[in-house]
Amino acid sequence: MDAAKQVRTAAEDRATALVAGDAERLMDLLHEEFTWTTHVGETVDRTEYVRRNTEGQTVWHAQAMTDVEVVVVGNTAVLRAEVTDRVTFAEGDVETFRMPMTQVWVLSAGGWKCLAGHAGPRRS
Repeated sequence: MDAAKQVRTAAEDRATALVAGDAERLMDLLHEEFTWTTHVGETVDRTEYVRRNTEGQTVWHAQAMTDVEVVVVGNTAVLRAEVTDRVTFAEGDVETFRMPMTQVWVLSAGGWKCLAGHAGPRRS
């Protein structure tokens, strides 16, 4: 499997782990120096990202990526996609929305790890 396909598979695994609420799998897929910028502009580290997405603050029902593009340069890859998310936030309402997403992946001894990501702005 070529590197671009490996990165796409890792990104899909990340989405699956979000929906499953699998904190251990998420931690394994995220680089130790991971940061994420949310659709409202807040930046969180790996520990906070996993906590928010697996301990009930945000409950994931689905995340689907379309129009996925992966560019690999050496041991670094940038994935860009349109995502459709179905989530329940702390307020309790299930929401479905679309937004662009960018992820930076780095190759390590343990495989591809997500170093950083950004989603937003929300389109619908």
